[in-house]
Amino acid sequence: MNPLGYVPVLELDDGTRVTEGPAIAQYVGDKAPASKIVPASGTKERYQVQEWLNFITSELHKSFGPLFRPTTPDAYKEISRAAIAGRFKWIDGKLAGKQYLMGDTFTAPDAYLYVMTRWAERMEMDLNQWPNLKAFAARMAARPKVQEALKAEGLV
Repeated sequence: MNPLGYVPVLELDDGTRVTEGPAIAQYVGDKAPASKIVPASGTKERYQVQEWLNFITSELHKSFGPLFRPTTPDAYKEISRAAIAGRFKWIDGKLAGKQYLMGDTFTAPDAYLYVMTRWAERMEMDLNQWPNLKAFAARMAARPKVQEALKAEGLV
């Protein structure tokens, strides 16, 4: 469905397609403002959520790409793993004393980061070296809607 040949894509009822994770997350959040997964436009918190979404998409999501491609040389895969590890270390520090990236409130970047932690486990990256990130992933995994989504996707 994505004209660029990759995911994600959200097709609206009128046929419009919204691509790129951060744009989709903000669209969904704006459609359900009571959920507070994306803070109101114009607030400081909205821009912080945008920062997180963009950081995750550009610094983590893109770094995982080479690990999923069987044609990527092993040496380059190690460079990608090191880059991801450095980002996870930084995020681990940001999560210190917090439940979620924005504090005690679940927001869209938390869902995105959770996917990255699942990818890390799939790539045999040990989250134990980042205790705050590991605890975050466990909190996310325990959320009822996350369990529901994992079951619907056949991932548990």
